[in-house]
Amino acid sequence: MALENISIKGARSNNLKDVDITIPRDKMIVFTGLSGSGKSSLAFDTIYAEGQRRYVESLSSYARQFLGQMDKPDVDSIEGLSPAISIDQKTTSQNPRSTVGTVTEIYDYLRLLFARVGVPFCPNHGVRITSQSVQQMIDQLMDYPERTRMQILAPVVNGRKGTHAKIFEELKKKGFVRVRVDGDIRDLSEDIELEKNKKHNIEVVIDRVIIKEGVESRISGSLETGLEQSGGRLLIDVIDGDEVLFSQHHSCPYCGFSIGELEPQLFSFNSPSGACPTCDGIGSKFETDEELVVPDPTLTLRQHAIQPWKPTSSNYYPQLLEAVCEHFGIDMDVPFEQLNKQDIQLLFHGSKKERIRFRHENEFGAVKERTIYFEGVLNNISRRYHGTSSDYIREQMEQYMIRKACTSCKGYRLRDEALAVFVNGKHIGEVTGLAVSESKAYIESLELTDKEMQIARLVIQEISNRLGFLENVGIEYLTLSRTAGTLSGGEAQRIRLATQIGSALMGVLYVLDEPSIGLHQRDNMRLIRTLERMRDLGNTLIVVEHDEDTMLAADEIVDIGPGAGVQGGYITAQGTPEEITENDHSLTGQYLSGRKFIPLPKERRKPDGRTLTIKGAKENNLKNVDVDIPLGLLNVVTGVSGSGKSTLINDILRKSLSRNLHKAKEKPARHKEIKGIGELDYVVNIDQSPIGRTPRSNPATYTGVFDYIREVFAMTNEAKVRGYKKGRFSFNVKGGRCENCRGDGIIKIEMHFLPDVYVLCEECGGKRYNRETLDIRYKGKNIADVLEMTVDEAVDFFENIPRINRKIQTLKDVGLGYIKLGQSATTLSGGEAQRVKLASQLHRRTSGRSLYILDEPTTGLHVDDIRRLMQVLQRLVENGDTVIIIEHNLDVIKTVDHIIDLGPEGGDGGGEIVATGTPEEVADIEESHTARYLKPILERERERMEAVEKGELAVK
Repeated sequence: MALENISIKGARSNNLKDVDITIPRDKMIVFTGLSGSGKSSLAFDTIYAEGQRRYVESLSSYARQFLGQMDKPDVDSIEGLSPAISIDQKTTSQNPRSTVGTVTEIYDYLRLLFARVGVPFCPNHGVRITSQSVQQMIDQLMDYPERTRMQILAPVVNGRKGTHAKIFEELKKKGFVRVRVDGDIRDLSEDIELEKNKKHNIEVVIDRVIIKEGVESRISGSLETGLEQSGGRLLIDVIDGDEVLFSQHHSCPYCGFSIGELEPQLFSFNSPSGACPTCDGIGSKFETDEELVVPDPTLTLRQHAIQPWKPTSSNYYPQLLEAVCEHFGIDMDVPFEQLNKQDIQLLFHGSKKERIRFRHENEFGAVKERTIYFEGVLNNISRRYHGTSSDYIREQMEQYMIRKACTSCKGYRLRDEALAVFVNGKHIGEVTGLAVSESKAYIESLELTDKEMQIARLVIQEISNRLGFLENVGIEYLTLSRTAGTLSGGEAQRIRLATQIGSALMGVLYVLDEPSIGLHQRDNMRLIRTLERMRDLGNTLIVVEHDEDTMLAADEIVDIGPGAGVQGGYITAQGTPEEITENDHSLTGQYLSGRKFIPLPKERRKPDGRTLTIKGAKENNLKNVDVDIPLGLLNVVTGVSGSGKSTLINDILRKSLSRNLHKAKEKPARHKEIKGIGELDYVVNIDQSPIGRTPRSNPATYTGVFDYIREVFAMTNEAKVRGYKKGRFSFNVKGGRCENCRGDGIIKIEMHFLPDVYVLCEECGGKRYNRETLDIRYKGKNIADVLEMTVDEAVDFFENIPRINRKIQTLKDVGLGYIKLGQSATTLSGGEAQRVKLASQLHRRTSGRSLYILDEPTTGLHVDDIRRLMQVLQRLVENGDTVIIIEHNLDVIKTVDHIIDLGPEGGDGGGEIVATGTPEEVADIEESHTARYLKPILERERERMEAVEKGELAVK
């Protein structure tokens, strides 16, 4: 049995309730269920953790100290387990040197290809850099037609100033008769006088020959003589024809630009041999941006137009600015945009060697005389940024800086020598700048000689295969030069998935976390076929997923629930997709069968005439796009992966609104203008970044409800008698917290080559507070008990305190009733963190002039969670606010008021508006890939709703 199945007994990680389950090996099994039901606890924290732990334990203790190890899961036994590989949604790498090409190792093969069959060209003259033997030169000359006349010249001076009298004298002594000076033939017997301050070219006339049979030996002698005189270069002047340059060295015959032996290291931007010396191989540099320094040029200098020189405590910039303006006669009361160019240049870059003396009064009122070299604001920012090791100062300076492509290497990261090597007309930087699909077409169309093909055949095959794997998982629009840190979680996961396909391992247990996230429905089947191919190799796939197509393609579905949090942790159903569909106890089965579904709105909202208009958007692949976003509606921006959705909404719209409405220091991506900003007074970005970086952050602190809860405890009679204020009930400050663990509740013990061990604090038992604080009770509960409550429990507990109840109720409304108020922020998934952010906004009383931007909010959500999420978003719009969702999920798209569909493809094939309008209007547009999948969904939902109205379908 253990050979055919994986048998798990007594799994109790997190909320799992002593789960026993047997799943088949060498099959694709989908784990599904509500968010927080225990899917990841079973798949990752139990099955994968034990598989990885057993493998690591087989290594030496020395090797184990270098590997991240997982705790032993809380489970009685697991049998039939294979070595496990996790493919989750954590971003691949934040290292700016890590790219799609390096992560997939395709770049390593490209370096080898260019080193072995690349042809170097001079970047100055565009000529091929080759070294030729005398015999090769003779063969090339003998290929000219018979009776061709030519003279053999030896360049001895190339573009150098001077009279060069000594050179003429030496040549005469050696017996040479004629020279060509600046294109004119001169006799060495005459006095040749050259202008001293002009650049000159001098070539010795070695011989004049006519191509005919038997002339080879004469040419050979002349060539050797000429090469000796010029140091390895020759110029052949074909009479009534072109001039031909020969070189014995691997260098340009015109300017001497040379490249050493071509090796893979030359093409590595992580090596000093290949990295651009200006940007050290990063491809970009932080440079001060004038628009961030002066965001509002209508302000005067006295009104602090120059942002970095606004007055702050212990800051002498205002006094310095006044002294500078007085010294140079600059009017401080004129709008910045009306200052003349010389004054602006002076303020930005300072005056050479100009020292300014000024009086400076510090924060304590002390007056000092100071003399300072005035370097200007832009130079000052750059110097402070590059000249400090302080993270704080760098962070402050970065507010006024943006990353710009390195001017030396044009963003290619490599030195000139590497970019001078070409294969079929492209250097390696241009190849990595192509999208995956274009790179594959380029590699497969290489025209090489038989010898080159023999050398490069295996390399080309490896590159082509790996690019094909990336295409198959739906990321053909990415470029190989794309920095890994800019990838979404779904993109990073699919890259790792493609890498695993390339490894072609058998007998491995793969655990995947929602691989379909961020993938348009068009590309879904390609991903599913990829998963099936991995399974057919003889691997077991456990896929945590909510996508309907993936579930229907699985060999078996495991539905976990029935609820979330403490209500979850049970196996509610297990079987084939058909068996799950017919199972009344499975919430997933009810949605798959149509007994439950997210209904279409009875009526779509109509635009009221207010619009937000983006004009001339042309960042990344956007093609000078104009788009109207109706305000007061529920909008969705969709399109295939890489079509430009995030660039349009996050990089252009959100940053512009944040800058205009909230004075944020972000610089929007390229566009002409945005009209209609005056219709808004607030923009809220609800993304999936963590709500806190430390375990001290939790839903109660993030939403602000913990302040009110602490006030309640401070108002109890016992607290008043003891003189406890609100701060006493914070675990972040001295007084009420347990000092043994400093309010953490746990103590970390480092175990060196074993995983760090976390133990409950012995003094407080994990409660975070000291005994005196825990004596204070409200309705029989102390502050630690309240933090241990789930949101559902807290709603009932605080039902009589409206301001607390209202905030906690919003957490319940977004489907987070199962999480604890004091649950560490670091344990929340991206989707849970996003919904906590959403909840923190819901209780705000808005004026109907707010805009909410959500980026793929359905990540990690079961279809039942999506139903509740959409109800919450509809509630926001009912208040008059505007919601923009970037999303591929059809359950979201079908329920919105207005769709903006980008495409038609990803990468260079995208960046255009393909369709706009209601779901019904978009569904009829043939050019839209979204329409092809949306239309049948709309028809299906209408049929279901009609069946419900007629009583033909019983909906639970």
